[in-house]
Amino acid sequence: MSAVVGFVGLGQIGAPMAGHLVDWPGGLVVHDVRPQAAADLAERGADVANGLADLAKRASVISVMVRDDDQVRAVVSEVLATAAAGTVVAIHSTIGTETAEELAAEGAQHDVDVLDAPVSGGFMGAHEGKLAVMVGGPAAAADRCREPFARWATLFVHAGPVGAGTRMKLARNLITFGSYTAATEGQRLAEAAGVDLGQLADVVRHSDAVTGGPASIMFRGTTAPLGPDDPMYEIVDHTRQLGEKDLALALELGRRLGVELPLAEVALARFAKGLGL
Repeated sequence: MSAVVGFVGLGQIGAPMAGHLVDWPGGLVVHDVRPQAAADLAERGADVANGLADLAKRASVISVMVRDDDQVRAVVSEVLATAAAGTVVAIHSTIGTETAEELAAEGAQHDVDVLDAPVSGGFMGAHEGKLAVMVGGPAAAADRCREPFARWATLFVHAGPVGAGTRMKLARNLITFGSYTAATEGQRLAEAAGVDLGQLADVVRHSDAVTGGPASIMFRGTTAPLGPDDPMYEIVDHTRQLGEKDLALALELGRRLGVELPLAEVALARFAKGLGL
């Protein structure tokens, strides 16, 4: 028999995630501090809990998608007060790793597994049911979440013990937001050079879809130096040569146009070492 799934936090990402569960065989119970946030889900078949205590009594797999560490602590502490032994609480919010570990320890006192299970894919992925979820916690508890999570995620990664999911999410977001900053720097250079930014964006989206973007260099299981005898050495070194050449040319253009490119300077200085050379 399928577990009753509870979902707390029906914001921009939480609402569409929960929306994929309205026909879950075991039933869906939802809660948000804003009553109107649950109205659409209620019309589609979800039950609306009379508060967190009611939700915790009724659901045995509970997803939490609220704003920050303070809200997560408050929600989980209230849920633990009435949750039955054996309940799994999965935190999808991006929080501190220490918060996840502390709440897992608190959950253990109630015989409840508290997992950190942050997601990646944003608003679009939530709506399309194509998120990636990175789960930290005991394997057995993580396995209980696989089937309901598959309603809104197409990639389920058991990252390791509690906190591992959050550590993976923070690394992933470093790549995301670092890339965003690099994109803004590239746009400043392009704009100063008279390049159409819409056309540049088309090129970036097209080529990233082909090459995989930053993930294209993430093929090794370590960041240790790459030995000359490694079968990938020549390919990586070729990438280094191209990258250093093109970064140097971009910096030269920036100097001519009076555009500061601090990220490009750091990238050129650290490119080889970052590739393992």
